[in-house]
Amino acid sequence: MDPMPMANESAMKMKMSFYWGKDAIVLFSNWPNHSLGMYILAIFFVFVLAILSELVSNQPALKRGTNPLLAGLYKAVFHLFHISFSYLVMLAVMSFNLGIFIAAVAGHTLGFFISKYYRHIDQANTDDRNGSSHINHKV
Repeated sequence: MDPMPMANESAMKMKMSFYWGKDAIVLFSNWPNHSLGMYILAIFFVFVLAILSELVSNQPALKRGTNPLLAGLYKAVFHLFHISFSYLVMLAVMSFNLGIFIAAVAGHTLGFFISKYYRHIDQANTDDRNGSSHINHKV
């Protein structure tokens, strides 16, 4: 018995190995639609999504005495955005387009750097305000 034909077989013809080129389907059917400008926009979009995913994964610390319900909601909202952005990036990478893959990796890397850099700077400023610098000055 022959398998049942798909209603839209042309939409199902995706490449299953990495390839270069603007002829990709990223997140939505007919996007970027073989257009170089839209392909560049797709790369930029995935890059920004990956950065945002890393930035929201590092939640700021909550102040002592914060209402537990509000703290839980606050963390849940950050988690919602982190997971949403991460899944969108994963789905975009599943297009197997190398440009999209490189944009995702570069975005995650830059986002990680930015979030860790600012967290380190914030921690150093907190240590300076509290007078507990990690640097010993010898005279």
